[in-house]
Amino acid sequence: MSAEPTRAANRFRGEATLVVAGSPRLLRPSFAALVAAEEELGPLFALVERAGAGQLRLAEMAALFWHCLASRDGLDRDQVGEAVMRQGLAQSSQPLRMLLGQILQGELGDDPQ
Repeated sequence: MSAEPTRAANRFRGEATLVVAGSPRLLRPSFAALVAAEEELGPLFALVERAGAGQLRLAEMAALFWHCLASRDGLDRDQVGEAVMRQGLAQSSQPLRMLLGQILQGELGDDPQ
């Protein structure tokens, strides 16, 4: 099976893109995804505070990305962590900021679609 068709992330929905195993993957911070992340990582507000203080762990970042993948088709969780390492923390912080912003602010505005 192939990955979800590539489409641009919708910033109005707090979506972001992460390249995993050579393919851009959509990160969608849905309610279900964030609840699953919170079950594993603890309160999301504390996660945001750790990130703001520079205390977010690599495993926490990869876990948040894993839970927010719109499609995991053909992926395993280790590939997400490898993607973060391959891209480096600076580049991986871009989708992280988008997801954390969605957690804090909710809807960012009207969806022009």
